[in-house]
Amino acid sequence: MASVLITDGQERAALAAVRSLGRSGHTAHVVSPRRGSLAGASRYARSEASIPNPLHDQTGFVAALREIARRRHVEVVLPISEASLLAVLRQRDDFDGVCIPFPPYDTVARACDKVAVLETARSLGIRIPSHHLLTAPDRGELDARGIDFPVVVKPSRSVVRENHRWMKLQVRHADTPTSLRRILDGLPLSAYPVLLQQRIVGPGIGVFLLVWEGELLASFAHERLREKPPSGGVSVYRKSIAADSILVERSRALLESLGWHGVAMVEYKVDQRTGTPYLMEINPRFWGSLQLAIDAGVDFPALLVAAALQRPVQAVETYRLGVHSRWWWGDVDHLLARLRHSKCRLELPDDAPGRWRALMDFVTAFRPGTLEEILRLRDPMPFVRETMEWFRGK
Repeated sequence: MASVLITDGQERAALAAVRSLGRSGHTAHVVSPRRGSLAGASRYARSEASIPNPLHDQTGFVAALREIARRRHVEVVLPISEASLLAVLRQRDDFDGVCIPFPPYDTVARACDKVAVLETARSLGIRIPSHHLLTAPDRGELDARGIDFPVVVKPSRSVVRENHRWMKLQVRHADTPTSLRRILDGLPLSAYPVLLQQRIVGPGIGVFLLVWEGELLASFAHERLREKPPSGGVSVYRKSIAADSILVERSRALLESLGWHGVAMVEYKVDQRTGTPYLMEINPRFWGSLQLAIDAGVDFPALLVAAALQRPVQAVETYRLGVHSRWWWGDVDHLLARLRHSKCRLELPDDAPGRWRALMDFVTAFRPGTLEEILRLRDPMPFVRETMEWFRGK
């Protein structure tokens, strides 16, 4: 078994990876920007350490990570967040003798570039939302375009460098020219180019793949049932669904065109009026709802580590359908937002369910068989730690 170092212990994907690898017999070490992380509280974490935040100090982050990897005799490093992944891959050669099971930096950077991904998808015949591309914060360029509202305002990259520091950017929605200008005025120059994208209303579908040395080792799919924020973001309640063979093939072709190997999530939105799936983006790393895939029978972290260490891997061809998974505190945040704010304030479509329906949906999630993502009776401390953080407002 291997010694594995997992970054971003504050992320839910890190906790899922720690639990997966610990149960598989690996030794899991956790680092995060502060002590007391979610993954570090797990009984499966052998050690926990605080290191610089890659958004604020990439050089310090990589130096600290490299030192811990040396001291703990680490064989595999698994970066979880986009900022950590890009920072590690930029200095991959500094991790001598350590396996980082992701493609080269340039490949990952291209997969993080939403504009490049959409153009590649178009060339492959994959449906994408109509969009305008703003290359700079030019009011004249904006006013000259015939923009049909509502639109999704999406910076081409989720993590950008501004004033010598890295920062995360959010996707926003605009219903009017005034709200669009207000959003654009709040963006830093490094956010450009910015996509003004047709808003597709309908369920979000995630297609998750593990490709290694040209072989598809695992595929999985889920449907997002609720998100945080409610207008679209991370899933807080979701279920496993059959992986549509056409979407799997399209997703694989898209990844192969980038020269991909490793894990990735390819995100689609299905237009509720036509049933047409539209590509949204690629998430070239472990995703927030990773625990659902593991619970359904597709253990992506264990499979990835085994493949990276050139150990025998049996491709996963089936998994359990209809498995429901809820991130409790995320779902509570979703409900509180729906109860406290109007649809307009939350940037929701006009036909979105009202407050009463939101409350009933929350209650009916207490169905038999719904799995709590964080709370596990055999590993309760992550939930205890997260609950304390939630009540502190962090």
